Amino acid sequence: MKFVQIADDVKLGKNVKIYAFVNLYGCEIGDNTKIGTFVEIQKGATVGRNCKISSHTFICEGVHIEDNCFIGHNVTFINDLYPRATNPDGTLQTEEDWEVVPTYVKKGASIGSSATILAGVTIGEGAMVAAGAVVTRDVPPRTLVAGVPARVIKHLNDEI
Repeated sequence: MKFVQIADDVKLGKNVKIYAFVNLYGCEIGDNTKIGTFVEIQKGATVGRNCKISSHTFICEGVHIEDNCFIGHNVTFINDLYPRATNPDGTLQTEEDWEVVPTYVKKGASIGSSATILAGVTIGEGAMVAAGAVVTRDVPPRTLVAGVPARVIKHLNDEI
């Protein structure tokens, strides 16, 4: 694997496929998952089995993706509701100065390219997030959401 950085604390399942220019540290990746080029997955994040993580995606600390999920190209997860570079006294913030807000992507969910997922939301089982959507609140199971902010477009039937 050329130009891949995998820290010693990463837990990789069986048959995980990792492409070039990937950075993994402190995370857990399930069996048979594919991770595309230019992906970063941070400490404390989990990705389930049989997932596809497309190129240029950022999965930050506190993101939990269950089995059979599709994450499109350039998807960004956010784990801080009120990000700041400095404290009120002007010193740079450290890990002790903020709290990770967890985000959940439930089994079989799909997230389209260039979607942004804000901290603290749950994307329900079998749900779909359209390309370019900004998800600011929970997505019910088996629904399609789109837009900025993302809104329910329709409920999905069992054939999709």
